[in-house]
Amino acid sequence: MIFILEDDDNIRKLISYSLNSQNFEIKDFALPSDLWTALENCYPDLLLLDIMLPQEDGISILKKLRSNPKTSGIPVIMLTAKDSEYDVVTGLDAGADDYVTKPFGMLPLVSRIKAVLRRYEKTDSHKELLQAGDLKIDENQHTVFYSNQQIFLTVKEFDLLVLLIKNRGNVLTREQLLEYIWDISADVESRTVDVHIRTLRQKLGDAGNSIETIRGVGYKFI
Repeated sequence: MIFILEDDDNIRKLISYSLNSQNFEIKDFALPSDLWTALENCYPDLLLLDIMLPQEDGISILKKLRSNPKTSGIPVIMLTAKDSEYDVVTGLDAGADDYVTKPFGMLPLVSRIKAVLRRYEKTDSHKELLQAGDLKIDENQHTVFYSNQQIFLTVKEFDLLVLLIKNRGNVLTREQLLEYIWDISADVESRTVDVHIRTLRQKLGDAGNSIETIRGVGYKFI
């Protein structure tokens, strides 16, 4: 089940038609109030969320979803015409799983939806306690502590940090990171990795200095 909150009738109908053709079950809404009413009865497997909406903007809606234990685990992909780096970082920091800018093609959008759903369907096997200096990560509890202070990361930031630490000392290319973390190819969204690395470094503080940029290649945790 996929929920779509988009106030543009033409875009909403096009997305609904395209996803229905891919055998997804759809419920679409033009107003945030309609979404909140629907969430009282059931939770979707994924939400496509516009940012510029009447009544309430998409970032506020996303923050409310993430702050509620009942809805915090719903995968969310932002759909928006706001495409500056600041807007992308704002959406990702608020807890979006992906950020798709308008105009977009339906085939790439479907690919991104499937990628997010695949990531959420992965099993919890091989999870462990990780430590790198004063940085401690519990994969099962999905927690990160640095010098006994908890650091709150989005799902992608957490997965990215875990992957870098598990491959400590080895360079991971942007292509590898896109494939392992996002299940998408480099030609879909090459800047996704760089944006997440930047926000991850900022949240980690001094520990973020351990993420080294290998110019023209990718990143490694030292």
